[in-house]
Amino acid sequence: MIRSHIKIIGKVQGVFFRAHVQEKAEKLGDITGWVANNADGSVEVVAEGPENKINDLIDWCSSGPSNSLVEKVEAEKLTYTGEFTDFSIRY
Repeated sequence: MIRSHIKIIGKVQGVFFRAHVQEKAEKLGDITGWVANNADGSVEVVAEGPENKINDLIDWCSSGPSNSLVEKVEAEKLTYTGEFTDFSIRY
């Protein structure tokens, strides 16, 4: 189990990116954490789960939904904490 901090840069706000991340995390299963918009126009994700599923989520974030334009994804692997019970959107 790992924790990852992910920042997605590009045209990722106003295109339902957060909802798509939440949907992808739920489809992959066993992923908990959250997704939020940042003031700088990026989207931030903190996700915990099995390493292969977190890697799949990171890979998906590199392209995102069809109406987004991802320029860059920064992902940092961190120590798993187990603090989350679900995957939510933060406002």
